[in-house]
Amino acid sequence: MPGSSRLPISLRDTLRAQSGAARGRLLALNIDVFRNIIFFLFLLRWTRRAFYQLRGRGVAGSIVDAYVAARRTLYGIFLRLPGVRTKVQTQIAESLLKLERRLVPTGPGVERTVALPTEGWSEDRVRAALQTMEGMEHTRWEDGRVSGAVYHGGEALLRLQTEAFGKFTVANPIHPDVFPGVRKMEAEVVAMVLSLFNAPEGAAGVTTSGGTESILMACLSARQKAFVERGVTEPEMILPETAHTAFRKAAEYFKIKIHLVACKAPHYKVHLPSVSRLINPNTILLVGSAPNFPHGIIDDISGLSRLALRKKLPLHVDCCLGSFLVPLLAKAGFETEPFDFRLKGVTSISCDTHKYGFAPKGNSTVLYRSDALRKYQYFICADWSGGVYASPSIAGSRPGALIAGCWASLVQQGESGYVDSCHKIVGAAKKIESTIREDPNLATDLKVIGRPLVSVVAFLSNSLDIYDVADGMGEKGWHLNALQNPPAIHVAVTLPIVVAADKLISDLVEVVEEVREKERKRVAEGKGKKGAVKGDAAALYGVAGSLPNKSVVVDLAKGFLDTLYKA
Repeated sequence: MPGSSRLPISLRDTLRAQSGAARGRLLALNIDVFRNIIFFLFLLRWTRRAFYQLRGRGVAGSIVDAYVAARRTLYGIFLRLPGVRTKVQTQIAESLLKLERRLVPTGPGVERTVALPTEGWSEDRVRAALQTMEGMEHTRWEDGRVSGAVYHGGEALLRLQTEAFGKFTVANPIHPDVFPGVRKMEAEVVAMVLSLFNAPEGAAGVTTSGGTESILMACLSARQKAFVERGVTEPEMILPETAHTAFRKAAEYFKIKIHLVACKAPHYKVHLPSVSRLINPNTILLVGSAPNFPHGIIDDISGLSRLALRKKLPLHVDCCLGSFLVPLLAKAGFETEPFDFRLKGVTSISCDTHKYGFAPKGNSTVLYRSDALRKYQYFICADWSGGVYASPSIAGSRPGALIAGCWASLVQQGESGYVDSCHKIVGAAKKIESTIREDPNLATDLKVIGRPLVSVVAFLSNSLDIYDVADGMGEKGWHLNALQNPPAIHVAVTLPIVVAADKLISDLVEVVEEVREKERKRVAEGKGKKGAVKGDAAALYGVAGSLPNKSVVVDLAKGFLDTLYKA
């Protein structure tokens, strides 16, 4: 074509080859850059983790953590070896069989109902069966023989609760237009408890099925708040090692990493400098107890509050056990410590109305400093084919009858009734504590843990096997709580125990002397503790405390839970 020119074929091929080579080099360069970015992010991520690990636990603490983890893993591998596993499983099966024989009634006189009756029973037959099951052999909580467990407000209150339950048996607060009375009572229960804890204007709360659900909701709220406001996708929370296990359950359910902080002697309160060092950008929640379940100690909530304010983090106070006692200590004439919403760093509180509020079992509250915090625990689905669905907590349908029983309990007792109960319960706890500290028959071998201010008294021994003491009290008909880390026993005083406190003390004196005598005989016979026959508590916690990997204990616990559902 006139005026046009074409490159020689060889030159075009050369240019194409060069262009392809350039693109190849560019692609290789891009891949190298991408690889370097990925490596840099990986390095940054693990360097950041290592930095916060070392800052939180220190070099020595990190080495100890690594050693414990390695020991636990290696022992777990050892337990899974063919010969070892068979032997362990055989022993677990034998233990569970003994447990089943004790818990599941057997014999020709035991009537079992494992399928619907062909014809419905008469009312008289149902009543007779209920009477039989009520009278089954059990630890006599009615005589004040059980630590905690039953928070009984008296026969008159029980009759009133039963009447309230009967009036609202079919009520369900998920339908407030159908059951307006239940909605009113639930709102008033929350308002009364908020007032008890000195909540500021604008504070809010919900009722729940118990302390565990209240704690779960507080953790969920903190997680959602951190995600929405700070973009936290790997949440962490910092707990005293004595905090209730419901926090660990929340961590497992909601995928929150836990940092446990030691509560060392002599005070057994959470160590604030350790809490401070463990805080990092992923921290969503600080936790304190008022008081904790194991030892009845109130953590330094004032110090945690200052720390939470400085770090701009939520602080949850678990007052499930303290419930209607801790807020009224001062009015009942006892020493107290600041712990509630008057501390500006406290953002949420859990309080069980079914403990020292004496409401029917299945009642608790979780309280928030603001309505904005409460909204983070709500579940709302706007596009479900069944309609817009919204629930304030885990449950959908809830028993309105329990709310009615709770409301009736609170208004019937009133502040004066709860102050009177606080005076009796805490007074009895202090009597038990002072006797253990001062009576030479007990003080020689028993030591009270920390300085409890409320209803729980925990004690250990440096000279006796404390689990032998627990088993000895069990043989005398007492059901006390055996603790671990450190080995100890606690008594959670309730109104029934108030009446039985003197008998508890005298039996404890006898049991301690019996255990002393056993120890003397063991030493004289040269057997030591290994040659002794152990009771239930001593056997369980003796094994659990000696195992670096708790998988055997976990299997036993799973078997125990399975046994509960055997008819």
